[in-house]
Amino acid sequence: MFPVCPSPDATTNRTRRLCLAALLAALVFVLTYVPKIPIPVGYVHLGDSVIYVGALVFARRDAALAASIGSCLADFLGGFPLWIVPTFLIKYVMVWVVWLLTHSRGGARRVPLWQSTLAFLASSLWMAAAYGACGALLYGSVAVGIASLPGLILEGLVNTLVAVVAVMAGKKWHVL
Repeated sequence: MFPVCPSPDATTNRTRRLCLAALLAALVFVLTYVPKIPIPVGYVHLGDSVIYVGALVFARRDAALAASIGSCLADFLGGFPLWIVPTFLIKYVMVWVVWLLTHSRGGARRVPLWQSTLAFLASSLWMAAAYGACGALLYGSVAVGIASLPGLILEGLVNTLVAVVAVMAGKKWHVL
C-alpha cells in the first residue's frame, strides 16, 4: 500500500511556512550582520528586534529555528565561529521566552503592548545573562563575562525599543 499523499492545501501550507521562516531567518541575518550601531562597549545590531516580532507572529518552532539559523549565519560570516553553538541555543530560548509570555495554550492571542514589552525585556535579560555566562566559559574568565554585560543589556534595550515601535506600527496598520 502506498501512503496517501497530503492534500494540496497541506503542502501549500508547509511550503508557505517554510518560505516565511526562511524570510525571517534572512531578516535576522541581515539586521544582525549589517547595521552595527557603535556604543562605548562595542556595537549594537538590530537582529533581536526581528526575533521578538517574529516570536509574536510565527509558530514557535518556526520562529525559534529562523532566529537561531539567521543569528548563527551572522556569527559564521562575521568571523565568530566559536559562538555558533551558544548563539543557536540562546536565540532559540529567546523566542521561547517571548512566545510563552505572549501566547495562550490554544495558540496566538492579541496581547497588550505592555505585555509584549515585558516579554521582550525578559528575553533580553536571558540573552545578556546567557551570553555573559558563555563568554566566561569560552574565554575562561568570569571578568570577561561580566565586562560584556553592559553592552549586552544596552543591546537588549535598543532591540526592545525597536521591536515595540514595530509592533505599534503593525497594530496601527492592522498587520499584527
